Amino acid sequence: MFFSLKQQVHYKAMLLALLLLSFTLSSRPVMSLVPNQCNDQCGTIQIPFPFHLNISCPSISTAFRLSCLNSTTLYLHIGFKTYRVLDFFSDGVLVDFPGTTGCRQYNDLNAFGFTKNDHFGISGDNVLGLYDCEDSSLCKAACETNDLPGCDGNNGGSLGCCYPLSDHSIWHFGDGFSFFSKFGCRGFTSWVVSRGTNTGKRGVKLEWAIPRNISDRICANNADMVNATTIEAGVRCLCKDGFVGDGFAKGAGCIKACIKEGQEAYGKECDRPKHSHKKLVILAGVLAPIFILVSLFLFLCILKRPVKPGSFQLDQARYNSTLLFRKGCRTRLFSYRELDEATRAFEDSQMLVNDKNGTIHAGILSDGSHIAVQKVQCETERDLIDVLSRIELISSVVHRNLARLVGCCIESGSTLLVVYEYPANGTLEKHLQYSKGQKFVLDWYKRLRIATEIASILAYMQYEIAPPIFHHGLKLSDYVFLDVDFSVKISGLALLSSGCGDGHNNYENDVYDFGLLLLEIISGNKYTNMPTVALEKIKSGKLEEIVDPSLSYHEQPITRREQIEIVADIATRCLLFGADAKIGMIDVAKELVHIAKEGNKKGPEFEETFSNSSLLQMISMSPDSIHVP
Repeated sequence: MFFSLKQQVHYKAMLLALLLLSFTLSSRPVMSLVPNQCNDQCGTIQIPFPFHLNISCPSISTAFRLSCLNSTTLYLHIGFKTYRVLDFFSDGVLVDFPGTTGCRQYNDLNAFGFTKNDHFGISGDNVLGLYDCEDSSLCKAACETNDLPGCDGNNGGSLGCCYPLSDHSIWHFGDGFSFFSKFGCRGFTSWVVSRGTNTGKRGVKLEWAIPRNISDRICANNADMVNATTIEAGVRCLCKDGFVGDGFAKGAGCIKACIKEGQEAYGKECDRPKHSHKKLVILAGVLAPIFILVSLFLFLCILKRPVKPGSFQLDQARYNSTLLFRKGCRTRLFSYRELDEATRAFEDSQMLVNDKNGTIHAGILSDGSHIAVQKVQCETERDLIDVLSRIELISSVVHRNLARLVGCCIESGSTLLVVYEYPANGTLEKHLQYSKGQKFVLDWYKRLRIATEIASILAYMQYEIAPPIFHHGLKLSDYVFLDVDFSVKISGLALLSSGCGDGHNNYENDVYDFGLLLLEIISGNKYTNMPTVALEKIKSGKLEEIVDPSLSYHEQPITRREQIEIVADIATRCLLFGADAKIGMIDVAKELVHIAKEGNKKGPEFEETFSNSSLLQMISMSPDSIHVP
């Protein structure tokens, strides 16, 4: 039996309401860490089981014994190393680097002095900032979204190279920090970023556990034994649902937990339901069947209601867009009138792009915000659902080189309007044209940084996001927005899968298109026969004839001319071999990053150009050489 979209919507809404009712009746509290039985405390830090200060305090092993210096500073001792304790977690302890005095931005890879033992292991929740690495292939761009404070508590600034230990593609549990010396890294710092958050605490998180083979029964009643993540044959105790505590027989154990009249309650209080609670239970028991019967009746009525096949119903579209955009929490639903006024009724003078990915118009909202509005034509309901699914995926990607998706509008019939931020410096195409007119010269350093950032964000979307995201139109510099510091913001991604081809062609198309874009960056032109003309000039050794005159190619230093030649060679290979998948976007990005890294050594002008660039995710540079405004 097949249901119409509207019938499916009502059915899902009915099930959601039932689930919410069930969830309300079964909610339970979450208790913070429980102090140990001796109620040990050092300064402002309360010490949870199994950690302890006094040897007489019940515990499981002397490995968890701590010391408190001057009643203010707590220390953990592992072998011959002493680590200052910064915080506790249910599964670990946050410690500082041993012997650290004052604010030190980076530490030697061998300074931590610990890898693992039977009770402690380096947690996968740690995020590392690596210093001066020769091989940037280990750097992960996704780390950029984390808020990682410096050692003085202020913003830590941009990282030369970021690697989350949860990645597992390079570093594995049991490896120490000295492992990263294989990549030529000379130092590091660490933050713990708990799951489900993007805010880091400075320090190294050590997971703790108990060896499984100890003879005593360690878990309390109403607790389960769970395996540790980083410690082989290590376990901990975890209270079952409906109970809270440390879970250990020698600790606080597990006590019953519940919600009574909106308040947390524990132990015997949960076994004595009050009269008002009984009334609530009775009322819910009476109303729930009525609610189900009414919902079923309405559902049957909708099933009998005729639905025109193939009709494009606005209320269905609006419901689905609301559902998807609420899941992509950074978006907003605009009215058509708002966007019509912002773009001056979408007049041609406001148009930035017009191609197969749709049209894009510049606009200004009533609050003064600058936006770019992409029009996508949805011929069927299936098209609309596809577009909204891709918008949900794109809005979940947070990257400084991807234009932020502000929201959408679906009040314009079969046309979906997608709204992006539109940064202060407009489009790359505009600046390339300005360079030709001598009103403003987009120098080579800026062009190289722009090209490298574009390659990096394309590679990131193709290789770091699942499912991968492709642009299908970046041969046009109009899709490249530039921020106030000339950092890249990519916009106008293809949203309709029907025009995207298969996955193999997706990779090919973006590589070929990027080759065209590189030629435009070098030449300042985007005429239709550019590939043919450029390849002929390059083949005959006359590259200078296609280089933008405003770059004054023959007046450039030899190192800069070499960079232009190398980038032209990359563009050539993208055009010749991209279609055969013999070169991928990740290969192109790595080559450009290498050129940019080498260029950074040429002088302070290039250094300042790259100071706020997202390339700092991928290029390992000395923190002393990075200008932070």
